[in-house]
Amino acid sequence: MSQPAVEPMDLGFVGLGNIGGGVCANLVADGHRVVVHDLDSSRVDAMVTTGARAAGSIGAVARQAHWTLVSLPSPEAFESVADEWLAEARGTGKLLVDLTTNSPSVVRSVGTRMAAAGVGLVDAPVTGGAPGARSRKLVFIVGGDDELVGQVTPLLRSVGRAVFHLGPLGAGNVGKLVNSLMAFTTMVVSLEGLALAAKSGVDLRAVLDMVRTSGGANSYLERRVEEIDERGRPAEFSLELAAKDAGLMLEVGRQVGMPMPVASAVHQVLAFAKAQGLAHHDISDLVEVVERAAAVPIRLGPAPEAPSG
Repeated sequence: MSQPAVEPMDLGFVGLGNIGGGVCANLVADGHRVVVHDLDSSRVDAMVTTGARAAGSIGAVARQAHWTLVSLPSPEAFESVADEWLAEARGTGKLLVDLTTNSPSVVRSVGTRMAAAGVGLVDAPVTGGAPGARSRKLVFIVGGDDELVGQVTPLLRSVGRAVFHLGPLGAGNVGKLVNSLMAFTTMVVSLEGLALAAKSGVDLRAVLDMVRTSGGANSYLERRVEEIDERGRPAEFSLELAAKDAGLMLEVGRQVGMPMPVASAVHQVLAFAKAQGLAHHDISDLVEVVERAAAVPIRLGPAPEAPSG
């Protein structure tokens, strides 16, 4: 499917990791004039080879770009970058677009300061991971003022497959955390179920075929479960980041006065993964955590070949 055309713009990008690097590369490929900054100079150098320009500071990005996109690992990193950007952009009418999976309360607090200073903020966390960032398959979950969201939506659509505007500033991150809660929970409970079958001596392929046809079917078991025999893959979404996101779910629950027993359990599993030394492993290595807890290997073996003819 072809992406909607967007006239070339002066854009900034701060945070060139797995998500940010993929999105930024596509913006450069689309002909936008992109100035970039990252604490890791090798990431900046790689983006410069594609046609971006390097900036020595976040303030330099703010001076040169009309809109700046940021993709950062934590609310603390976002707030630090946003404050530095605001110091330079104050009173210019410029816009910051935050792709970070963030704390809704932090987003709203920063947004209040930005509005008072004459600049805008939109929160637009993503689903789809690093592969989605590279292949323009991201889903942007957006919060912010209707007018600002309307302005930025064509650009987001040009590097993704869908944009959902859920409400005012912070609503994008509430939606992202809801999605992550459901995704993480599905993965954890699926692995726990497979461990129970393995511990009971039941063939995992047979169980998987049964569940896929029954009421326990879910997206993880339909696709990503086939990866569980692979271990130590390059981390495209680390268990450390997953644990951070689970902590944000609990934070939002506390703020709105909602009990979250399932999110709490998932957070504990992810905290255990970090304690096991797997913080920087890809989330697919969660299977190792469940294996260790159950003291049983969880291996599917090769999928049976489809009958010929």
